[in-house]
Amino acid sequence: MIFRRFFLIVALMATATSCWALLPDKVDDKPLPSLAPMVKKVMPAVVNIATRSHRNVRQNALMNDPFFQRFFNLPKPRAQQRSSRPQSLGSGVVIDAQQGFVITNNHVIKGADEITVTLRDGRELKAELVGTDPEADVAVLKVPSDGLSAIKLADSDKLQVGDFVVAIGNPFGLGQTVTSGIVSALGRSGLGIEGYEDFIQTDASINPGNSGGALVNLRGELVGMNTAILAPGGTPGNVGIGFAIPINMVKKLKQNLVQYGEVRRGVLGVVTQDLTRDLAQAFSINSRQGAVIAKVLPDSPAAAAHLRAGDVVISVNARKIKNAMDMRNAIGLLRIGEKLNIGLIRDGEEMQLTAVIKEPKQQLIAGDKLSSRLAGAVFAQLPDEDDASILHIIVVKVDEASPAWYARLRKGDEILSVNRHRVRNLQDFKKYTNHQGQLLLNIQRGQRALFVLLK
Repeated sequence: MIFRRFFLIVALMATATSCWALLPDKVDDKPLPSLAPMVKKVMPAVVNIATRSHRNVRQNALMNDPFFQRFFNLPKPRAQQRSSRPQSLGSGVVIDAQQGFVITNNHVIKGADEITVTLRDGRELKAELVGTDPEADVAVLKVPSDGLSAIKLADSDKLQVGDFVVAIGNPFGLGQTVTSGIVSALGRSGLGIEGYEDFIQTDASINPGNSGGALVNLRGELVGMNTAILAPGGTPGNVGIGFAIPINMVKKLKQNLVQYGEVRRGVLGVVTQDLTRDLAQAFSINSRQGAVIAKVLPDSPAAAAHLRAGDVVISVNARKIKNAMDMRNAIGLLRIGEKLNIGLIRDGEEMQLTAVIKEPKQQLIAGDKLSSRLAGAVFAQLPDEDDASILHIIVVKVDEASPAWYARLRKGDEILSVNRHRVRNLQDFKKYTNHQGQLLLNIQRGQRALFVLLK
């Protein structure tokens, strides 16, 4: 028995060795399939991004007191001191060689005073920030256009689950790195990563530093911009679940950013919810996909278009709507003044309505009208994008070296409360800041909340 097993093992090893030796290095006198030619063509358009930011260092008030200076024989203090924070590294993609436009993630360049783009050939270029959209995590940079190589853009709406893709970026600051995989899923949303989510999910390795890099198909066309990973339990690095922003979304946002420096989003004036099985049965609808209009706000574009509560939206500008988040994304990508062709089901019948996206009503107030400690800031009362009956107080402008700036207020901050009083509108904001005592502001900044104390 032992001899038979030994003979069988030897035979199998011999067979395997023979088969391995017979494997060809060419097929029909052609090299084996390789991604190298495509990658070689694409890599010059993928860049590394380094940023440097500074912060003002405030001196102790006693150092500015003339009596204190004379008593201790101190030199006059400098008006400001500046210190640099370490560089952060990310990736970007050249999408317009003639104009010198480079796309990346907002979180890669957020808060940067200096942005340096390093090309594949080693050239370092100073970049100008054209504009950012924190809600979608997209930023557009501009660099000198001499000798740039751009990447061809694909139609990301044609992507299918199972398509092969390649991710190119600068993980961990190592330099350009290529990984491959497939499209694992499409239309991922509700992850809480960004305000507007319609992600391509891929198992091509995306790691820290890949953000802003390229996700390309096998033709070398850009299908998405690498943005985030899912790492359960704080797991460092990639676990096979990465997300990229579809390039069709990036293209629309880039047009706004180049024209205005920001994305000017309008409102439709509806509150929506997902179409559940129970709601589909209640509305006698066979489909399980759609966004149910729960409320139409008065004097809104939706009201003017004769939309009603109970309508089930199934398409926007010929794009299928799967749920409420899908509809929010579709509306959020439209410019103010654009027409919206809405396909819906009402009382069991399909119909089409047309609406026009309008600018949200905005009220502004200067910070110095509220308190000397808020001088240099401008606040706006803005309606919620999902429910215009809900209002938010947003910092829309902060002058550098102003009291509001030194108090650490920044553009985009939302004021949640003042001295522990909930702020729901400008009237509340005025009421609770109208006194001589200290101001304790609770603000929302991106995905985090913090307190700011103004004395």
